[in-house]
Amino acid sequence: MNKVYPDATNALEGLLFDGMTIMSGGFGLCGIPENLILALRESGVKDITVISNNCGVDDFGLGLLLQTRQIKKMVSSYVGENAEFERQFLSGELELEFNPQGTLAERIRAGSAGIPAFYTKTGYGTLVAEGKETREFDGEMYVMETALHADLSIVKAWKGDRSGNLVFRKTARNFNPMMAGAGKVCIAEVEELVEVGDLDPDQIHTPAIFVNRVIEGVHYEKRIERATTRPRG
Repeated sequence: MNKVYPDATNALEGLLFDGMTIMSGGFGLCGIPENLILALRESGVKDITVISNNCGVDDFGLGLLLQTRQIKKMVSSYVGENAEFERQFLSGELELEFNPQGTLAERIRAGSAGIPAFYTKTGYGTLVAEGKETREFDGEMYVMETALHADLSIVKAWKGDRSGNLVFRKTARNFNPMMAGAGKVCIAEVEELVEVGDLDPDQIHTPAIFVNRVIEGVHYEKRIERATTRPRG
């Protein structure tokens, strides 16, 4: 089975429809599938729900899809660096489902593992728990959270082979591995495409069984969301 596609546009062919749910890997601007996001923008698909830790910045990453009004709803944990996100949310143009960051990660992992729901102490007694089932375990109160799934997962890896085995590098190994298994279809964008057998099996983070299509990305900007440095001396 040939999983390798020539570019992001071809890899998305036949998978997109208005109103779909898309998981997009990355943390801030680290480990985001830049080429696939650009191809989504060019596709014109609209009214999409995006599950991602955040929504990039105003002019990069998923923020590009906010500019074109293609996103109807975000399921996120952090949106602090995107002024357009704030504007659309406060004006009622954008729906938002906020999650504590660990809860969001575990909801995605549960979707990947086939676990329909789980209990967590995080958020009990706050707005996060409103309308959700709660239960006591060993004298502590917990909130039930449900798994997250998507019609499509788009992830970014450092290296990948032609079968779809993936290796993530450092901080980019954040939401990407768990999202790969939580979508009905997963497209992996890799910085370096290698032959089957070139990757050390012990270093593979996501096995090929979770990946349906692979592209080798081009022209990565790898922006820094916010540079923080300490004084010299």
